Amino acid sequence: MYDVIVVGMGPAGAMAVAELSRAGLSVIGLEWKAHPRYKVCGGGLSARIDRLLEPDYRSVVEDTIFSVRFQLAGAEAFEVSSPDPIAYMVMRDRFDAYLVRKAREAGAQVRENERAVAVREDGAGVEAETEQGRYRARLIVGADGANSLVARSLFSGRRGRVWSALEGEATVSTIPPGLGAGAIALDIGVVPWGYGWVFPKEGRLSVGIAEFQGRERNPKGSYDRFVQGEPVLAGIAAPSGLGHPIPLYGGGPAERMPLTTRRAVLVGDAAHLVDPVLGEGIYYAILSGRMAAASIVDHLRGLTPDLRAYDAQVAGEIYPEFRMAARMALAVYTFPRAMHQALRRRPDIVRLYCDVLKGRETYQSFFATIRDRVEAFFARLVREKAASVFSS
Repeated sequence: MYDVIVVGMGPAGAMAVAELSRAGLSVIGLEWKAHPRYKVCGGGLSARIDRLLEPDYRSVVEDTIFSVRFQLAGAEAFEVSSPDPIAYMVMRDRFDAYLVRKAREAGAQVRENERAVAVREDGAGVEAETEQGRYRARLIVGADGANSLVARSLFSGRRGRVWSALEGEATVSTIPPGLGAGAIALDIGVVPWGYGWVFPKEGRLSVGIAEFQGRERNPKGSYDRFVQGEPVLAGIAAPSGLGHPIPLYGGGPAERMPLTTRRAVLVGDAAHLVDPVLGEGIYYAILSGRMAAASIVDHLRGLTPDLRAYDAQVAGEIYPEFRMAARMALAVYTFPRAMHQALRRRPDIVRLYCDVLKGRETYQSFFATIRDRVEAFFARLVREKAASVFSS
């Protein structure tokens, strides 16, 4: 009988397992593949991850990003740079293996190549069944991704939006001159209600698209158009795209659905804790894994009557950020051309957003700062459009 079973050993699960083990609890983590294993993912970590991980995680960072190249459907590019890191690029096989190693060093038992096929909750505890055996514990953490078995089995009626992304790896000997060292490319307008990206890694480029509204019925077509028309990729063999789900934050309806039961907790992608602007999930996976672990420790030590402190912390710290991010996503992806023009004219706004990614600003403080500037820009834009109409 364990204190906690954690299903899924990606970033959220590995962080939860490590934190629970450091607190002296008996924990078992179940992972359906052996690490290191390839994971379809852009692999972008916003620089605020420095606040959550030990410094030695840098050993698996493949590139540090200081510049962002913004494009509108492959054209009208402009670049914003920072003297400090904006983001870090990782390959998920190495990054996740690092996190699992840290969990094992903390004393956790991790069972790889054991897919959970059923989970149950009863008055005496929880049970996870794999093809190899059964495990019982007092509590269970669902860290098993967008199509979480734990969520489907133990959280009745819980649903969330899952949108599509395609990503591939292009092998390169050097970074293309159109991108430059320490830079990434983000392209809005190339995908309906989404964006395309080019992220540099060691000896490769991660190339992908994400669609956040499901309006495009052919994401493969969007991906092919992007890789064929992206200037940075000129002369580079286009990689095949592999699909993966993005369990985006679902707004008010999602906030009303709890992330805990009497004996179960959802974290990371299983909890749909994914930023609505860029689809960033790794940072929030690690953050929620830590939050959930703290709530579980307090509960099992008798300091709290249940696990709902985790719900309250997510509601107080993550959801207010996502609400603001959703407003930004609505503006950017509904009016890509107007927003691209706005950002091109006001790079100071982009630099301030980079401070969100660095952890120096929040989405809430970002919007409080830019509100007047954005309203003034759109008022001027309307006047200019009206003037052009009446003068023609």
